[in-house]
Amino acid sequence: MKYFILLSILFLTLNAADAKQSLTIGAGPYIQTQPYKGVKPIFVPSPVIFFDNSLFYIRWSRFGMYFLGNKEKDFAWGLSLTAQPRTYGYDPKDSATLQGMDKRENTFEGGLAFSASYHDKYIETMLLTDMLGRYNSWIFKTEIGDEYHLGKVSFYPSLIVIYQSKKFLDYYYGVKESEKIAGIRPAYSPSDGVLFGAQTYIKYPLTKRLSTLVNIRADLIPQTAYNSPIVNDRFIYSGLLSLIYKFEY
Repeated sequence: MKYFILLSILFLTLNAADAKQSLTIGAGPYIQTQPYKGVKPIFVPSPVIFFDNSLFYIRWSRFGMYFLGNKEKDFAWGLSLTAQPRTYGYDPKDSATLQGMDKRENTFEGGLAFSASYHDKYIETMLLTDMLGRYNSWIFKTEIGDEYHLGKVSFYPSLIVIYQSKKFLDYYYGVKESEKIAGIRPAYSPSDGVLFGAQTYIKYPLTKRLSTLVNIRADLIPQTAYNSPIVNDRFIYSGLLSLIYKFEY
């Protein structure tokens, strides 16, 4: 099996060497609302990188390495190992509602991804697990997207469905017996559920290589998460505004 994977990587590398490559880098402010009662949105600077040479790829903050696939003019597919940050969680001092709770931390997820594209349309599925031992479980994500143009403006809308396991939701939305307060905050353990999301990237060129990039996203958390006594918002909204520069070589 290891020789098959090595041959696949060599094949993809040789294909990548014949093609013109591009690297897009940039940065900008990222904001994400929190569904927890009284917790302020996350606001952080974020690097933005897009790169894909048919062997390695980076898509904003997620990166990976293909181990099998094929890329043609109109159609491409690939299987890859991938990893990404998970910007969920809270500190008990973030709000009065959370006082007495244990801290829920961000984590890093990794796993397998399958992607396929035909002309401007694409689909991607990922099976990811917690790599830092926060929620000690897995999630399954599918995203379907397309590309549209209106004058100089490019739009990249997509729909997202994420199955979130019981352990995932219990870590981020549950209330343990040791955290309950009688008459105020009961113990709660959500079951597994499905998150539905929609997002779009919007790109506008300023020069041949410099562009503005906006990302807007809305996620509808599972009902079982919304039922938690520490949650008061069914939606998580997030967005990015950045300047990006494209290198070609």
